[in-house]
Amino acid sequence: MQKQNETPASTEISFLNCIDLSNPDTQQSVSLLKQACLDCGFFYVTNHGISQEFMEEVFSQSRKFFELPSSEKMKVLRNEKHRGYTPVLDELLDPDNQIHVGDYKEGYYVGVEVPEDDPEAHKPFYGPNVWPEDGILPGWRQTMEKFHQQALGVARAVARIIALALDLEADFFDKPEMLGHPIAVMRLLHYAGQISDPSKGLYGAGAHSDYGLITLLATDDVYGLQICKDKDAQPQVWEFVAPLKGAFIVNLGDMLERWSNCIFKSTLHRVLGNGQERYSIAYFVEPSHECLVECLPTCKSEKKPPKFPPIKCGTYLSQRYKDTHANLNVYNKHQS
Repeated sequence: MQKQNETPASTEISFLNCIDLSNPDTQQSVSLLKQACLDCGFFYVTNHGISQEFMEEVFSQSRKFFELPSSEKMKVLRNEKHRGYTPVLDELLDPDNQIHVGDYKEGYYVGVEVPEDDPEAHKPFYGPNVWPEDGILPGWRQTMEKFHQQALGVARAVARIIALALDLEADFFDKPEMLGHPIAVMRLLHYAGQISDPSKGLYGAGAHSDYGLITLLATDDVYGLQICKDKDAQPQVWEFVAPLKGAFIVNLGDMLERWSNCIFKSTLHRVLGNGQERYSIAYFVEPSHECLVECLPTCKSEKKPPKFPPIKCGTYLSQRYKDTHANLNVYNKHQS
């Protein structure tokens, strides 16, 4: 069995650009990010301002939740707003290849906290979060809320560099209808140690591209994430992304591909299990529900007209989530 930190044998490793958020040379960061976005849509972000000590605390608290008995976890089963616990096999990301089953992972969604009596709470990805009882996991909610808030700050910093790389004003994505009032969804993830077998359609997470603007990913030191730089290649070539202590792995989502008229591509990725437990935290960043995603002015011309029609962010995301998650009635049957 592969040991922790050990590079997987006989498999390609992808070497990603590293964006240092503390670097005063903004132009260098823009250049590195642009190169990464044109090459593979994945890069590392370091010196992002979230302490290593706190990151370790978040992972520790995540582990404590997933170690709870299944009956306890099912008390906070995800709701129609995508808040709460997602059991193993709940999500099916690659139906063409995952013929019999979904992903061998369990997760926990935490979104932007909006009180039930708030006028915004009726929107698909807004509303109150679902939390384990404080008596079972003391301080758990406070830790996750703090991380959610800090990660949003990192995402906004990355978005400013992306804006400059697309020849926009640095604050383009800071507008209220964009990341001023975002749909920001954090997902704790646990891969229990199932060994993946692509020939049998068994994956930790099936091949997919993310739906939104960008995703920040924090991981432990167990390999698992793979990317495919050219989804149209036959056969597809998959490369592992090495975990980097203290860094976020950042990737572009489908919404940014639409926005940029395919100048920046969202990239296929998947997770292969190797028999070891693996923990990660994904932070999905999207603009507000009402934001109209349409081709950016700097990304179109007479020779390159827009490739996609405009679409509202909330409408687009709702359909993507519906397509990839199990109907909640499945769990109602099991619990009745």
